[in-house]
Amino acid sequence: MVCQPCAAGRNLVESYSWLNTPCANTMPIYEYSSRDPEKAGCDKCAEGFEVLQKISDPPLERCPACGAPVVRLVSAPSLGRSVSSLDDRAKNAGFTKLKRLGKGEYEKQF
Repeated sequence: MVCQPCAAGRNLVESYSWLNTPCANTMPIYEYSSRDPEKAGCDKCAEGFEVLQKISDPPLERCPACGAPVVRLVSAPSLGRSVSSLDDRAKNAGFTKLKRLGKGEYEKQF
């Protein structure tokens, strides 16, 4: 399966693995926070901030605003799908959604 040409005009194989991105121009967003929140140099590193970086880029060691030491945080990936989108697609395909009310009792959602 081939994805649409990216901004650079290349066709790349689509991948569903979280390790590979479907397009070379897609970069992850990394979250950073001050290494020691009580000694943070500015509000940006005290509250945490996000940086768009290539996977191959080394992690930031200092806050870009004040130069205080920062650490990269572990965060959950965004999969890009919402429950409402899934419900809409199921409804359009003719499926019925039931919500359990109790033992043997169900309510039709759509």
